[in-house]
Amino acid sequence: MNEFTDVKLEIFIPQDHAMKVADALSGIGVGVIGNYDHCMALIPVRGFFRPLPGSNPFEGEEGKLSEVAEYKLEINCKRELVNEAIKVIKSVHPYEEPLINIFPLANHLFT
Repeated sequence: MNEFTDVKLEIFIPQDHAMKVADALSGIGVGVIGNYDHCMALIPVRGFFRPLPGSNPFEGEEGKLSEVAEYKLEINCKRELVNEAIKVIKSVHPYEEPLINIFPLANHLFT
């Protein structure tokens, strides 16, 4: 795993909050590729969840299955920025439990 210098962050987020998260990540240097920033993809998805007892959902009701329009935000991140990026996402993301997936990227191994 040490040979990976970059990762892809995959974040599921309500559509009206996506650019807030992207702007906050850009503010710490995430989403930079060469001489470009804000490099990301927003893919529309349908999210499903059921709030369990003790939850504090942004949308939906405890015990009821909810379906929401979301974006999957994909953005590249330097490995050394991952912990800070997660803190930034959690500070801006409206969900109590944001879904953040982290994938190692091997792009640099082939250039």
